[in-house]
This record gives sequence, structure tokens and C-alpha cells, in this order.
Amino acid sequence: MNRTPRQWFAAVGTITMAMGVLAGCGGDQPASKTTEGAKPADTKVADAKPVEVSIVMPQVGDIPAKGNTIEQAIEKYTNTKLSIQWVPNSTYDEKINVMIASNEMPKIMKVNYVPTIISTVQGDQFWEIGAYLKDYKNLAAQNPQYYENIKVDGKLYGIPNYREIGRPAVIYRKDLMGAMGLKLPKTLDDWYNVVKTLTLDDPDKNGKNDTYGIMLDKKYNDGVNSVLTRMAVSQGGVNKWGVDSSGKFTPEFVTPQFVDTLKLFRKLYTEKLINQDFPALDATEMDKQFESGRAVIKINGVATNAANIQDRIVKVVSTAQMDITPWEGPTGPRVSGQSGNNGFLAFPKATVKNETEVRQLLSFLDKLLDKDMSLLQKRGIEGVHHKKAADGYVEWTDLTLFNREVKPYRDNLINFETYNVPPLKDTELAMKGYKMEPEGLKYAIANPALTLTSQTYSDRGKELDTQIADAQTKYIVGKIDDAGWADEVAKWRKAGGDSLIKEYEAAYAKNKK
Repeated sequence: MNRTPRQWFAAVGTITMAMGVLAGCGGDQPASKTTEGAKPADTKVADAKPVEVSIVMPQVGDIPAKGNTIEQAIEKYTNTKLSIQWVPNSTYDEKINVMIASNEMPKIMKVNYVPTIISTVQGDQFWEIGAYLKDYKNLAAQNPQYYENIKVDGKLYGIPNYREIGRPAVIYRKDLMGAMGLKLPKTLDDWYNVVKTLTLDDPDKNGKNDTYGIMLDKKYNDGVNSVLTRMAVSQGGVNKWGVDSSGKFTPEFVTPQFVDTLKLFRKLYTEKLINQDFPALDATEMDKQFESGRAVIKINGVATNAANIQDRIVKVVSTAQMDITPWEGPTGPRVSGQSGNNGFLAFPKATVKNETEVRQLLSFLDKLLDKDMSLLQKRGIEGVHHKKAADGYVEWTDLTLFNREVKPYRDNLINFETYNVPPLKDTELAMKGYKMEPEGLKYAIANPALTLTSQTYSDRGKELDTQIADAQTKYIVGKIDDAGWADEVAKWRKAGGDSLIKEYEAAYAKNKK
């Protein structure tokens, strides 16, 4: 019989900190004076020998000291012996490639959904686990879309490091919008009129022409964070790619909704209604300017960003009041769905020798989604990192300590904010964001090419993406006109775009069989 989180954390509930100060460079470090004597709670009495689980994961903050309290608690509950290799983010993909090339891999590898990993999967180096999923209650309980989004050639080769799919949101200054009697835009005409008013009519009433309705940075059209995609989707457009009932694929940038969105931004730029330096502006600098009051609407954020922005902006603009809303167009909410993961956990055949071992590892990951383990990963230890609040909520007692001691595990293992985790009692805006992100799944428009394979994209995908992204910027700033834009699309097709379309159509048809 499993114990409750209160029972199994009781051994550490009275101490101020539950684990040693995390070490740099992977070596064990002496415990700090606040953690001396801390011991992991006895969560489960193991009936069998612990399963050896070796894992490679990207480093988050300082490397945790081996044998720390959090790690021991995971081992006790899941009846495992963990051996975790932490690799700096900056060199992570390179390290993974070296491991694969040398055939020296741990039992669980956190990998990203990139061409090199897809090729490795297609080379039969990882276990296919789709047939096993139904046997694990927690893993099987998750929305199937999360698994669809990491499949290769229609098959599942790992467990996603879950993230919300419907995260994109519009973040805005409620105080300024309200003072000017403005409603949030829905149509492209609405966007033009609202942005123009906020830029020209001095919304902060400081007597200066120093405010924009929206701002862009140089990565405004980059990947899943593309504001052009987000706005075009809200108007009824496709998410990166469209596919019709006959399986014909169309890139977003030739659809009417996207082209109309592109024309809107060209008009805003021509009339100086958006910042003229956006092609060279770093995202961090744009965020600083937004948080100093220079813009009213932020269109490149996610719902849970808003509370953090609120905390920062009031230090500069004390009257600022932020709010959030899902992307919405003339027909209602429509959100450009993201991948739903931060990579996935895969099982190499070089180290996981048989089905029994695969099932042991899946059982380990499934147990991480139990209530006790979800609580530990997402909220830490009661009395140390969080405490209970009214109505089933919990609240932080030491978020800084949580980020140092627990976040490395939370960010890399298996957990989900909306599954087996007590909700956080926080500011009204933060709680609105927590609720909005999972609800966004209902309005999310998927990218049908997300998991399709293409040799052209593997070989020249980055080049093709850069080519069309640069053309979008040229069009917005007036370096090319409509005819020039058409020429750029034609160049993209000739450079490999047409081959890419055909390969996606073939892969889509194959997966449909």
C-alpha cells in the first residue's frame, strides 16, 4: 500500500532544507550546514532488487550532487538505482551524437526530435514501444496527441518530456487598453487599428511619442514562436503546413491568411507603427523594452509568461496591470499548436537488451507520474519547498530552493502540470496562466508535417527555412514588392521546396496506411 505524500516525506518535513547544495562539474560536494542530517524519506519497501537505470540528461543549473535527497526519494519510490549523466545544454546534441556513433549509450537517453535522431530511429537503434503503452496506466492516460507528435514513420520510440501544446497567448497591458477603451483585436483590420491607436495616441499619457502597440525582434518568424504563424492561424490559417483531404500539402506562406498577415506587417512597418529596428533587435532587448513600458501588447509569449512579466514590469511602471488571452480570430479561439514536448526519452537497443528491460524502464517512467512522484517533481517536499493551502492548493515556501534542488529533475523526467499534481495558489494572473495553457489544447491547430520525414529537409531544411524567413523580412521592410515575394517563393520551390512537398505527401500517405 502506497503512503501519502505527507507520510513518505515526514522524515524530512521538519528540516529547513532537504538536500545538499548542488555541485558543479558533477563531483560530490559536502552538505551545506542547512542540510546536514537530511535523509530521504522511506517511501516504499522494495520487494525486489532495485533496477539499474542509467540516464543522460541536459544540465539545468548546477549539477546535483550524487545521492542527494531528491534522487534518493525517486530511487526508493520506484525501486531503482539511478546513474545520471548530466551534460551541459550547449554541447548536449553533440554529446548525444558521439554516444550514438560510439555505441556507448545509457539505458535512457533524452533526445531531441531532430534529423540526426530521426535517422538513428530509422536505423533501428531504439526500441519501438507503441504496443506496450496501454499496459501503463499513467502513460496511457495522457492525450494521444503528445505521442503522435514524437512518432517516426508512424511508430512510437519513446516517452515525451511533456509540455503543453496550446501555450501561445497574447499578453497585454490591461490598464492601458482599458483606459483607451480598446478591445483586443480579432480580425487583421482590428489589429491594424488597435496597433495604430496605441502607437500614435500616447497610451501612457507621458506626452511623448515613445510607445508601440506591438514590437518585433529579429526572431519574430522563427519556428514554433513565429508571430506570423500565430496570427495567420487565428485568422483561419494553417500551422506551418496545410494538408487537404486528398493528402496534398501546402506551405503556410502561400496561403491567403499568411499572405494577408504578411501584408499587415508590411503596412505597419511602412507607417512606422512597429519598431523599425526589428531585423537586428535581440529578443532579450525587446523584452526589456516591453517591461519598461514601451509596448502594450506582447505577441510572442506563452500564457504562463504573464505573471513573471507582471512581477518585473511593476518595478519600472508601478501602475502596469498585465493580462492574457488566447489567440482569437473571427471564428473564435485558434492557437498554433506546439510540439507538446521538450524532447523524448528513448531506449537504445545497444544497452536495453530485451523486452523485459524495456518494460522495467517503462514501469519506472510510469511510476514517476504517480501522485507521490508528481508532487515531488512539480512541488518538491512539503515543509521545505511548498506548504498546503486551502481548498487543495499548495503554495511555495522557497521557490529559489526548489529551482536549485528539484528543477533539474522536473525539467528532464516525466511529469505534467495538470496530472496528479495539486494546483498552485498564486497570484490571480499566474493561476489564470496555469489554467489557460492546458485549455489551449482544445483550440490548438496541429502542424501535419511535424513528424513527417523528408530527405530534403534532413539535407537542406535549415537552409530552406532561412531562405523563406529572410524573404518575409525583405517584404515587410519594403526591399521587395509583391512580385519580388512571388519570385522568392519560386526560388524556394526550385531550391528544394517542391521536393520537400512531394516527400511530405509521400510520408503522409505511408503513415495513413
